[in-house]
Amino acid sequence: MSRVLPFVACVAVLWPAAAFAQIYAWRDATGTLVLSDRKLDAGAETYAVPNAPAVRSTRPIAAGSASDRFEALVQEYSGRQGLRPDLVRAVIQVESAFNPYARSPKGAMGLMQLMPATARELGVRNAFDPAENIRGGTTYLRHLLDRYDGNEELALAAYNAGFDAVDRYGRQVPPYTETQNYVRKVGSAAQDTGAPTGPKRVIYKTIEIIDGRPVVRYTTKRPASGTYEVVGR
Repeated sequence: MSRVLPFVACVAVLWPAAAFAQIYAWRDATGTLVLSDRKLDAGAETYAVPNAPAVRSTRPIAAGSASDRFEALVQEYSGRQGLRPDLVRAVIQVESAFNPYARSPKGAMGLMQLMPATARELGVRNAFDPAENIRGGTTYLRHLLDRYDGNEELALAAYNAGFDAVDRYGRQVPPYTETQNYVRKVGSAAQDTGAPTGPKRVIYKTIEIIDGRPVVRYTTKRPASGTYEVVGR
């Protein structure tokens, strides 16, 4: 759980319970105060919160207000990669809560939390630029979906834990609590938008010129080159 709150709304209401928690606070590159139960910034200050398993802000951010800023980019790059915008939004929500300056303790960056090596492979020069980040993240997600024949659960597991882990466990979601929770959270967020998750196959339409005549072909494997059209999911 990560929450980005304006300074005027940083007063927290604690739920009483027999538990102990910590809150981390820092300011991002725009000067916005960030509160989280995870230490996502090396310079974050730590605050102990006894007897409080959860925290609520006194003025929560309106639903959709953060995601609306990036909706045009989500639509553009989802369309380019033949992805459901609902799935891309869900990944961004779980990865960064739509904070383009988010950085994880492991070094993952930006809206879709690209690792430095992955960003380089995808040609992303500035992972904190929303357009570059979403372009790279959707390209990587498309690659993973193709690798696992459109199975969203396996693609999401690989996005979180790496495809080596998924393959090592027989192309199954690895038995890591973090990864299993991640797949469940993204799936739940995507379902909240009205779109189901689970194994899916994308159907691609290509046209090949043979002896001067156009021949239409359909395949569930994304063409490695040339133009194509997504005609079904």
